[in-house]
Parts: sequence; structure tokens; C-alpha cells
Amino acid sequence: MGKTYDKLNDRLIDFISAQKMFFVATAPLADDGHVNVSPKGYDSFVVIDEETVAWLDLGGSGIETMAHLKENGRITIMFCAFEGAANIVRLYGKGEAVQFDDPRFPDLLKLFPAFDKARAIVTVKLDRISDSCGWGVPFYDFKGEREQLRRYADNPRTDGRTWEQRWREGNATSIDGLPGIKSETSS
Repeated sequence: MGKTYDKLNDRLIDFISAQKMFFVATAPLADDGHVNVSPKGYDSFVVIDEETVAWLDLGGSGIETMAHLKENGRITIMFCAFEGAANIVRLYGKGEAVQFDDPRFPDLLKLFPAFDKARAIVTVKLDRISDSCGWGVPFYDFKGEREQLRRYADNPRTDGRTWEQRWREGNATSIDGLPGIKSETSS
């Protein structure tokens, strides 16, 4: 049977820190909107304090998480043990995506010293923390990170656009039409 917690404790923080992968889930308010679940890797997650976490949004195939957070803030982050004792930890809370051109972004980016740019940094104020058995999660051996996303982000643009322009143009709205990356004129 699972347990719930008001705050992260050392055991939960150690478990979270040991995981190589986590999942982020968000949803729009509309009944016909699409629920989004995204896998995340790299060393892109930090515990700021026992009630606040953050993760680095390096980009991806859409802007769903950021759009949903702008609309309603609801987010769930899930960590699964793929090795060792079975366990699942879920972090529930209200999130905010701090976009790359937000004045707060440079200080938040310092939490992730292995990275020099990102589309956004998502901060989450936790309001529920739970863990459960995870007996249905299979064992997997970690062989390493896929480097494609990092190479893509690190390579200079060859089309004359900056990364910021590309993020604005390609991430303006979600698949449900919700606002994503703010344009320079709406900042």
C-alpha cells in the first residue's frame, strides 16, 4: 500500500536522485483536450527544497507541458525504480515554466551546470507526494543517455535563425491551440 507525504524526506530525495529517467504528465482543462505524458532523461532534475523541484526543458516534439502549465499549472512527475527495490514516487503540484528569456531564467539555469541553454525550466511547488510498490515495473539496465537531443541543442543553427527564434516559431501553440512559447512582442 502506498504512502503519502507532505514534504520530501531524505529517503525520497535519494530515490529520486538515483533515477535515470522520469515522466511528466499534464492536461488542459478542456474535456476534449489531450493529456500529455513525456519521458525525461539526462541530469535534468533537481530538488530545490523539500517542497520544490525543477527540471530542465531541453525541447522536444511539442510544447504541451508549457501550454498546460500556463493554463492551469497542474503537473505530476513520476519516478520508477528500474533496478533495485521496487518503488514508484509521484510528485503532484503546481508548476510554472520559466521561459529562456524570463529574467529569472539565468539564475535557475545555474541549477543545471552541465547545460548552457534550454527552452525553459519548470519549477514545481509540491502539494502531494506519494510512493507505492512498483511491483509491475520491470528491471532494465541503464546503458547510457541518447545523445541526439543534446547534439541537436548544442549544434549551431544553419538556417539563419537563432535557437530563440526557432523555439518561438515552432512552439507557439500546443496541439489543442493553447499558447506555448511567448513571442518577442508578447513578452
